[in-house]
Amino acid sequence: MYTRFFKRFIDFIGALLILLFASPILLVSSLLLFFANSGKMFFVQKRPGLNSKIFKIIKFKTMNDKRDSNGELLPDDKRLTKIGYWVRKLSIDELPQMINVLKGDMSLVGPRPLLVDYLALYSDEQNRRHNVRPGITGWAQVNGRNTLEWKKKFEYDVWYVDNCSFWLDIKILFLTVAKVFKTEGISSEKSVTMERFLGNDKSV
Repeated sequence: MYTRFFKRFIDFIGALLILLFASPILLVSSLLLFFANSGKMFFVQKRPGLNSKIFKIIKFKTMNDKRDSNGELLPDDKRLTKIGYWVRKLSIDELPQMINVLKGDMSLVGPRPLLVDYLALYSDEQNRRHNVRPGITGWAQVNGRNTLEWKKKFEYDVWYVDNCSFWLDIKILFLTVAKVFKTEGISSEKSVTMERFLGNDKSV
């Protein structure tokens, strides 16, 4: 009952309230990122959602588009802007995804939506992470976020699918707030984001 009806209702009301109360932060961040990224405030990318249905995720753009002499994008740490660093550190870059929650693409809590390229690399067990709507935050995020190895991250995602409940979602939301204030788990040991998933035979 919770996952089929109440969860979606809570998501909609929660996302609406967050957007209203966070509107000053959204406005200031938008203006600062507009100047830092030559007029580009948002990052939009296709991601798989519920039942692997593709949708467009909306985030604040924290990295510029600078390229090397061969036309290839520079590494993430070279493209992360100063304002982008703080927007990421405080998890403000995730706030525009509340629009995705309002639309029904995402939930407040659930496995994070990853790249479309990864769909062909999951095992059948790992692919079960798409049996629920992806979330702004999730069980993996409050247990390590980008510091987790891929195998452990997927285990947490599938565990959430099997144990989703109102009280678990409340627990994850409270833990997320604590993580934001402590700014934990934002970067992996090797990257300012998360290393790419290369498949179960190549990624740890």
